[in-house]
Amino acid sequence: MPYDIDSKFVIAVASSALFDLKESDLVFRENGEDVYRNYQREHENVILAPGVAYPLIKRLLSINTSNDQIVEVVLLSRNDPDTGLRVFKSIENYGLTISRAAFVTGNNPFKYMAAFNACLFLSGNPDDVKDAVEHGYPAGCIYPSDYVDNDDDNEIRLAFDFDGIIADDSAESIFQGGALDKFHSHEKELASQPLPGGPLLRFFTEISKLQQREAQRNQIDPVYKPRIRLAIATARNAPAHERVITTLRKLDIRVDEAFFLGGIEKIRVLSVFMPHIFFDDQVDHIEGVARKFPSVHVPFGVVNNRRNKEKI
Repeated sequence: MPYDIDSKFVIAVASSALFDLKESDLVFRENGEDVYRNYQREHENVILAPGVAYPLIKRLLSINTSNDQIVEVVLLSRNDPDTGLRVFKSIENYGLTISRAAFVTGNNPFKYMAAFNACLFLSGNPDDVKDAVEHGYPAGCIYPSDYVDNDDDNEIRLAFDFDGIIADDSAESIFQGGALDKFHSHEKELASQPLPGGPLLRFFTEISKLQQREAQRNQIDPVYKPRIRLAIATARNAPAHERVITTLRKLDIRVDEAFFLGGIEKIRVLSVFMPHIFFDDQVDHIEGVARKFPSVHVPFGVVNNRRNKEKI
């Protein structure tokens, strides 16, 4: 009987997000593919250290029970199966229930996301992520972090920027024009109109459904404590906040915490919320958070297009 992947909550993760591959990548860059292949074979029984996405993936998989396997994590790897064996041995060592994978031998694996019903692709390769987003796939690039996971903490806390992540950047483009008064006036006028979806809307919607399942499980078993908490941390403030709420209402999604910061650094509130992952489309915001908490850059829209032009 075919496995019903379409009924699952699926995240696709590259080995560069799940494990710390700095040493392996250095071997590849300095010595080429043949030396890298031999290195991985020689070290295939040396367990890789957890990477930035590991705490999130471990927690999401822990939601599964013997009777309810709703969460699926799929490995999408640039390696071939031979050199990818070390990654699967590390997965087995940590007891992660990841059994499905695509090895594409040097190609960008994002094109297999739909085949696996993945609502998000996490990678440490910025070029792969940029390519995926440009092709309309929900993807994000993991930033280096000094985060130390607390194994006694069973919650799963996810924080999202709003514009360019959950919503598109149509309002952001006005803000980036430099006229704050014009932005506030525009958003107040359109306060009752929800914004179109952004690059991670499907993931945000799917994680919200997973959160609702956790709440239903609590209703059946009051002893069970729901573990997923969602937060929005946006540079918007009043009166531009109302359109955020309008959009969430249209999506029928309730977040646990929302921060309308109006220019206050996001790290100030995220240091209290303590996310296991934070998504933002602006590198400036990511760099302020990433060292302390796992963070993901989504290269989407007007902000990133302008930055790319500045580099030319």
